[in-house]
Amino acid sequence: MRLFLSSWKLGDAPELLDDLVKGDRTAAVIGNALDALPAPQRQQATGREVTMLRDRGYQATEIDLRDHFGDADTLAERLSGFGVVWVHGGNPFVLRLAMALSGADEILSGMLRRDALVYAGWSAGACVLSPGLRGLELVDDPADAVTAYGRPALWEGLGLLDYAFVPHYRSPIPESEPIERVVERYDREGVPYRVFRDGEVTLVDQQSTTARR
Repeated sequence: MRLFLSSWKLGDAPELLDDLVKGDRTAAVIGNALDALPAPQRQQATGREVTMLRDRGYQATEIDLRDHFGDADTLAERLSGFGVVWVHGGNPFVLRLAMALSGADEILSGMLRRDALVYAGWSAGACVLSPGLRGLELVDDPADAVTAYGRPALWEGLGLLDYAFVPHYRSPIPESEPIERVVERYDREGVPYRVFRDGEVTLVDQQSTTARR
């Protein structure tokens, strides 16, 4: 299993992603964490991610999970052609539900366990790998899942991490203030977690070895 997880985009160590993909620079960009936003705003944000990766030398293509709701087989076939999946930040509750409705949660979990691709995600894209999402409602609205898809949010994460990923810790963005409340709650409830400031990334490479910069 290979993971590149960041608090903010490529962070301060984009070369770690380059090393992790081992030369296969085909990237599927998943922007569904933004599906509750107006379409033009979502498209602009996702387009910036595609451009960022292309500027880094990746052949980046957006894969919209909404095109595969109820059609996991086609999604699995499409994702098999990529070396890395890049998962945009945004609302983790929206992203998690999109993964469930499309089958991406099970598909990606299986591909990662087979080491068939690299999972690279930032903010919400990393949070969904945690055991659960409780606490993040202090930052993002679970009701956005209803706005986006007409269904209630899921609270279970993919469980590929054994701790809660907490991004934007003491970072110069508005989300940093409610993140402090998330940390206080996790401390109070004994939830295992790791905090990441914007710029920091963590790397998981096959044998569960980790590096952080």
